[in-house]
Amino acid sequence: MVYITQKNVYDCDVSDGNGIITKQTGDENFNHDMTNLKENNTYHGKRNGVVKRNGLKNGTKKNGGLKHDTNGKINNNNRDEPPKFQEEFQPTPLASAIITYIVYGILTMFGFFRDFLRRNMIEKNFAAVEAADMKDFVPLYASFESFYTRNVYGRICDCFNRPICSVPGTSIDIVERKTSNCGWFIEDTGNTHKNVINLGSYNYLGFAENNGVCAEEAVQTAKKYGVGVASTRQEVGNLDIHEKTEKEWAKFLDVEDCMIYGMGFATNSTNIPALVGKGCLILSDELNHASLVLGCRLSGANVKVFKHNNMQDLESRLRDAIAYGQPRTHRPWKKILIIVEGIYSMEGSIINLPGVLALKRKYKAYVFLDEAHSIGALGPSGRGVCEYFGIHPREVDVMMGTFTKSFGSCGGYIAGTKALVEHLRQRSHSGCYATSMSPIPCQQVLSSMNIIANTEEGKERIRKLRHNSTVFRQKLKDFGCIVYGNDDSPVVPMMIYQPSKLAAFSRGMLRRGIAVVVVGFPATPIVESRARFCLSAGLTDKQLAEALDAINDMCDSLKLRYAEKFIG
Repeated sequence: MVYITQKNVYDCDVSDGNGIITKQTGDENFNHDMTNLKENNTYHGKRNGVVKRNGLKNGTKKNGGLKHDTNGKINNNNRDEPPKFQEEFQPTPLASAIITYIVYGILTMFGFFRDFLRRNMIEKNFAAVEAADMKDFVPLYASFESFYTRNVYGRICDCFNRPICSVPGTSIDIVERKTSNCGWFIEDTGNTHKNVINLGSYNYLGFAENNGVCAEEAVQTAKKYGVGVASTRQEVGNLDIHEKTEKEWAKFLDVEDCMIYGMGFATNSTNIPALVGKGCLILSDELNHASLVLGCRLSGANVKVFKHNNMQDLESRLRDAIAYGQPRTHRPWKKILIIVEGIYSMEGSIINLPGVLALKRKYKAYVFLDEAHSIGALGPSGRGVCEYFGIHPREVDVMMGTFTKSFGSCGGYIAGTKALVEHLRQRSHSGCYATSMSPIPCQQVLSSMNIIANTEEGKERIRKLRHNSTVFRQKLKDFGCIVYGNDDSPVVPMMIYQPSKLAAFSRGMLRRGIAVVVVGFPATPIVESRARFCLSAGLTDKQLAEALDAINDMCDSLKLRYAEKFIG
C-alpha cells in the first residue's frame, strides 16, 4: 500500500528515520511566526465551557481522508478533503454540580458514622482488616484508602463486573446476581438475562463472534499451533505466524516495521521506558490512559501534563521546555516526547493530530500516538486517525495500538521505522521477558485485517459503524442529553452526574434488556459521572431503536435531559 501526501494539505516533513535516538537541541524556531498554526487550530471557549473546537481550513467532509482503490493504494484523484477538527463539551449544570456535591457529602458523612459503628463492634465489619497477630507490623494498607470502596462502591457494585456467559457480540447473556449486606456479598441466582443488547463492549467492527471466516480460521490455527507458546520471542517462542502478523500489519499501516505484544496495557507500560529515560521530557495529555501514565512513571523521565487537546497549552509547555531546559542544570532535554491517544475512551474525543504534528515539526519533538480505540474505527478504510485526517502514518514517530477493540482479538503493537522496532526488540521488557502472543489471536488479527482491507464486507462494516455512531449520538442530543466528544467517534459518553442516578440507570437499562457501562469517580471528575456507550457495526437498526427507546424512558424517570431543563 502506498500513501501519497499532498504538500498543499499537509507539510510532509517526515522524521529522519533513526528511531527515537536524537538529542533535543536548540531553539532555532522559537520565534517562528505562528499565524498559520493559530489559523488552523482555533479554539473557542474553554475545556469546561460549551466548546466546539474546529480547525483545518477548507475541511468540509467529515468522512474525509485518503481514499483507497481496490488494491489498497491511495487514489489521489478521488480524495475527500480532510475533516474539520471538531469536538463538543458542555459544562456541568450548576444545579447538578451542587446536588452531586451534596450527595457525596451525605455519603461521606454516613460513611464515617458507619466506620465508627464498625470500630466499636456495633455493626459487623465485612471489610478487609489487618490480622490480629500483625498489629505490631507496619500496616499493609491505610484504612482510609478503601473508604470509598467500603461506603460508596460497595453499594452499587452489582452494576460492575457483571459475568457474561456468551459471545461478547451485539447481544449477550448476563448472569443474574443478587447482593446482600449492603453489597458486601454477591451471589448468582442461577438465572440468566438472555439476549441483552450490548452497548458496552469495544466491539467496534463486530468481529467478536463465534462463527464466520475469522472463527473458522482461528480454529484451524489452534489445531496447528495449540493455544499457548510457553516461551518468549527471544527464546523458542517466535512462531512464523508472529512474523507474518508483524509483516502484514506494517504493510497495512504502510510503515517500515512492527512488533506485536500479547497485552495492550503492557505495550504502553513497558515500551515507553525503553524509549525515554532520565534527562528526557514527556508531555502527556491530561486524559491519557492509565497504561500510558504508568509507562511515563516507570520511564524515569520528567513528565508534564498539558490540557486535553489544547494546542495552545501544549505549545506553551514546548516553548518553556526549550527555553529553560532541564531543572537545575538548564541543559537541553535529550528528547521531548509528546504522548496522545487517537480516541479518548472516556470523552469520546478525537486527537487534534494535525495540530500536534505541526508543533512537533516546529519544536523538533517526537510523537507517540496510542491508537487503541481509533485503529479500525476511524478512516474510510479503517486505518485510524492518521487516515481520518489524511496524514501519512510515517509522520508519526511511534504508532501504538491494540487488537482488542476493532479486531476482536487481544494484544498490541508498536509500529514505525525499522530502527525504532529493532531497538524495542532488544530493549523492551515485553519483548524480552513476556510470553509470546498466542497464535490464535494472531490469526484473528490476520483474518479480520484481510476482511477490512480487501473485501466489500469490511468496507460495509466501517460504513455501518460510522452510521450507527452518528445516528445514536444525534438521537441522544435530540433527547436533550448532554453528550461529550466528536461526532465521528464510536465512543459516546452521556452525562449522568449523580452517583445514585448512575446505579439506577445501569439497573434500569438491564431490566429493559440493555447492557451499558457506567463510570464515576475516581475514574472521572467527581461531578462528571456518565454512561459510556460503545457502538458497533454489528448493531442492527432495530437494536439501536430498542436501546434508544429504553434510554428515552430512563431520561424521563431519572431526569437526565440536562441540556433542556435546569435540573434534568
